[in-house]
Amino acid sequence: MGNKKHISEKFQLQKKSLHSVAEYVSGIRAGNRTILSEALTLLESTNPEHEPLAQEILTACMPFSGNSLRVGITGVPGVGKSTFIEKFGLQAIDRGYKPAVLAIDPSSSRSHGSILGDKTRMDLLSRNEAAFIRPTPTSGSLGGVARRTRECIYLCEAAGFDLILVETVGVGQSETQVSEMVDFFLLLMLAGAGDELQGVKRGIMELAQMVFINKADGDNAAKAKAARAEYARALHMFPGNEDGWTARTGHGSALSGEGMDEVWEAILSYRNQVTVNGYLTENRKNQAAKWLADSVEELLFRKLKARPDQEEAWHNMEKAVADGRLSAIKAAEQLIQKI
Repeated sequence: MGNKKHISEKFQLQKKSLHSVAEYVSGIRAGNRTILSEALTLLESTNPEHEPLAQEILTACMPFSGNSLRVGITGVPGVGKSTFIEKFGLQAIDRGYKPAVLAIDPSSSRSHGSILGDKTRMDLLSRNEAAFIRPTPTSGSLGGVARRTRECIYLCEAAGFDLILVETVGVGQSETQVSEMVDFFLLLMLAGAGDELQGVKRGIMELAQMVFINKADGDNAAKAKAARAEYARALHMFPGNEDGWTARTGHGSALSGEGMDEVWEAILSYRNQVTVNGYLTENRKNQAAKWLADSVEELLFRKLKARPDQEEAWHNMEKAVADGRLSAIKAAEQLIQKI
């Protein structure tokens, strides 16, 4: 399956010849959507032949990045993330922003495919010339984000997009990784029958700068108001964060736009606060350090897995772990010692 994927990526990128690093960078800086999309495809490619060029492009673009407002948006399935992001993106354009949406679709663990239907769910936003939407499969990555989401943020910023919206696949145990690459983390929830908090992981709640109860219209309006109060009580029980921010709650409807101004006010207030107190700069430095650690871990794994002389050892260790003769940690130590 992996070889087929490499062949497919190589074919897609070489149907027209690849450009030079300088051509990619100048095209990205000029806001050329075709060049930007091709560069993002190079970054996301699992074909090792594409990586050197992709990393040169990224390195050359990084000095022009970092000037956006980065917002992560997550929520339970069916909460209306795509509808919310479309409405929020259109409002952003009205406010003078150029939004880029990195919409992450979950990949199948069996077929490794994904639907990548976010553009069809954000029809109005996708047709607006000020916006850019990039659906990306997780390709097996944890954290609710794709393997190269961080890098994609930098390229979009270099292309002039000053609002980056990262839509994650949905609330899950490992999805908190998105908070390590954005400035503001927004959790969308639905009003239920008074048991809302039971289905939410505490870790995600603690990371959220705001919890917004969506679809608060019609018969759901009263339930949403009650749910908001319940979340507000829960958030105030958590210890304070280093950013000095007290997490907020809101409720409304992305469909009608009700309550969206409250979200904007929270995001802009947060951005102002963390800029003044220095937390924004410090947090982005910490995020860069985490990016380095993740990259080292990934590269070590890939290099170990790719060594032909270790194929038999790898197979033997897999069997030993599967048979219960070795723990995974012990087997990993032995594999690393071999190289």
